[in-house]
Amino acid sequence: MAESSPTSTKARKTRIYSIEERPLMSSSSGPLTEDLQCSICLDVFIDPVTTPCGHNFCKTCLNKCWDNSQTCKCPYCKVTFKIRPDLKINTTLREVVDHYKKKSPEKKPEVLKKPEVLCDVCEERKLKALKSCLVCQSSYCETHLEPHLRVAGLKKHKLINPVRNLENYICHKHERPLELFCRDDQTILCLVCDVTDHKNHNTVPIEEESEEKKTQLMKTQKDVQQMIQDRIKKIQDVKHSAEVRKRNTEKEKAARVELFTDLIRSIERCQTELLEMMEEQQKAAEKQEEELIEELEQEITELKMRNTELEQLSHTEDHLHLLQIHSSLCSSRNTSNWSEISVKTDESLEPLRRALTQLQDTLQEKLTLTVSTDLKRMQQYEVDVTLDPDTAHPQLILSDNGKQVRHGDIEQKLPDKPERFDTCVGVLGNAGFSSLRFYFEVQVKGKTDWALGVAKEYINRKGKITLRPSDGFWTVVLSSGYKFWACDDPPVSLSLRVKPQRVGVFVDYEEGLVSFYDVESRSHIYSFTGQYFTGKLYPFFSPEPNNGGKNSTPLIIKSVNYNK
Repeated sequence: MAESSPTSTKARKTRIYSIEERPLMSSSSGPLTEDLQCSICLDVFIDPVTTPCGHNFCKTCLNKCWDNSQTCKCPYCKVTFKIRPDLKINTTLREVVDHYKKKSPEKKPEVLKKPEVLCDVCEERKLKALKSCLVCQSSYCETHLEPHLRVAGLKKHKLINPVRNLENYICHKHERPLELFCRDDQTILCLVCDVTDHKNHNTVPIEEESEEKKTQLMKTQKDVQQMIQDRIKKIQDVKHSAEVRKRNTEKEKAARVELFTDLIRSIERCQTELLEMMEEQQKAAEKQEEELIEELEQEITELKMRNTELEQLSHTEDHLHLLQIHSSLCSSRNTSNWSEISVKTDESLEPLRRALTQLQDTLQEKLTLTVSTDLKRMQQYEVDVTLDPDTAHPQLILSDNGKQVRHGDIEQKLPDKPERFDTCVGVLGNAGFSSLRFYFEVQVKGKTDWALGVAKEYINRKGKITLRPSDGFWTVVLSSGYKFWACDDPPVSLSLRVKPQRVGVFVDYEEGLVSFYDVESRSHIYSFTGQYFTGKLYPFFSPEPNNGGKNSTPLIIKSVNYNK
């Protein structure tokens, strides 16, 4: 190995100073804190700037460094710039620093200074060592280092920046300085190792390997800085989405409050009008009853007087008088036929029924309007869904465009891939979604059995499968032509006014919401709420068995009709 002069040794020492002398961060600070540290002042960045070579420093620190030098070099990699760069504050990095300071103000990074190395030769008051010699395995102050810079034999010794653990820089096998790096075995060698155990290997001076490693570190640092910027951008996107969603939620809440306030007022108004009408009807009925009772009592009085006359006449001895008045007493009087008159006790219930029916229709109309508004909003998140043939059960037949699936009775000879369902007659969409919201529609018209919904990416696809959230499925099912179920934990029987012909499926990933809608009647079918999603969610389709041709109609993925 060529002899190193003090000048070249000093130059090499200066060149690799940033690696050998770079202070370490405390374990509590973590690697992120170290990435936010200026290598000049050894503190967290203040107004960070980035050099053309990609390294970061405090703006004041870098300007002072260049003001005190005739050339403009990067303090880290020593790249020289012919023209002094115009330094601009790295706003992205400054935001990261500000975020770190706000998040952990009490954990201000503390730099762990290297322990001071003292001269091994000084006897009374030991001075600070300037260099350590790997051959002598001793450290020397400026005075006692002088022979190594003057004596020819000592000039050949390997000098490095002062360190305490000199034994780590010496080959334990040959007791020689570690000066080479074997790229084949990725290990550090001495000169004796090079000519014995590593003969014909690709070996280079450790300084050369260090420079290459620094180049790799610089690339890694750029990658890390890009990752930081990507995550800052992601934070900004998430915050923006959260703000938009919050504003939309507030608008929706205000609209719902206004709607239900109107409904409550309408109910209260109907209740007041109904009670007033019933009260008026009650008063009219009572008046009619009083008049009837008065008329009946008057007739009873007249009949009693007649009865008395008849009684007296039946005992008379005056035959001539009896014959003269007999016809007048026995003739019919002007009395009412009360057998034809009845009192209706339920007559007042009919207006009540009509009023309640009208109120119910009003409520249903407003609820339908609300659901229709919600559905239109959800349809804005429509995604393009096609079926994945690699996941389809062997008995399922897919259309060429991947938009239809039906049960074919006969099992096809297909590769038994890990992603393919082998018992459940199901198929997944070709793409998974982990976006904030997505929506798709499926035509189910003409079918007696089907299952629709979404499923996690890593669900079990082999053997018997239960469609429920705990197993990674969120679905609604039709069976036997009229039984509707939400496959929740436990399953929920659904009572629908009409049989859906087209079903819309909406997912709000962040809210943990999966909702199903009858698109034609603009009505809500069922919602899974308070769910927790991880990974991607895939649309799930099951046309169910053919059932002798009774259920041969395919499930068809349809595009949203925005004109409705």
